[in-house]
Amino acid sequence: MKRFRENETFANVIQPTREEVVNDLTLRGKWAEYFKNDHPIILELGCGKGEYTLALARENPKSNYIGIDIKGARFWRGAKTALEEGMENVAFLRTQIELIDHCFSENEVHQIWITFPDPQIKFKRMKHRLTNPEFLKKYQFILEKSGFVHLKTDSEFLHGYTLGLLQEGNHEIIYAHHDIYRNPHAPKEAVLTQTFYENQFLEQEKAITYVKFRTNY
Repeated sequence: MKRFRENETFANVIQPTREEVVNDLTLRGKWAEYFKNDHPIILELGCGKGEYTLALARENPKSNYIGIDIKGARFWRGAKTALEEGMENVAFLRTQIELIDHCFSENEVHQIWITFPDPQIKFKRMKHRLTNPEFLKKYQFILEKSGFVHLKTDSEFLHGYTLGLLQEGNHEIIYAHHDIYRNPHAPKEAVLTQTFYENQFLEQEKAITYVKFRTNY
């Protein structure tokens, strides 16, 4: 509760009600005004504590980063750190990811990062997988034409499911690897930092997979 109250005082945290989002967030189409520049907008979905959002924002100060999660107590740490470091290119949005197309307008986003989502292995949970066809259509809508999606996961199931879906739909797979930290040619952005959960997976010697792709509907 203390973190929720503190989030309400943070200038870099946006916490709309579900009704406000469903009726289209007031910032939809106006994120450039929020950041006071026209730099590329990059999202991290299910951002947790915001480790990847912060690491990418430090590395690329000419891009704007928005961490998105429904659990404000998680991203409290990231929001607080961003304020402490004076990072003006970072914000956090508390909302459900399935409403993302109500939060951003067509072609407003440059890139999307999906970092260690719940793989939702059970068939009846397929609609909640963040790379299922319905989510991919939402991503394509908000992404600019040259925009792309990154997926990092320790789930071999989700990695394989996503690759199969992309290949079946003739989407563009830019890069894919089943064990990114054992690949000396891995893209820098894919191994830039490790999240809290990623470090736990690496300690258990789990392979971390990575896919970078563009949607094509």
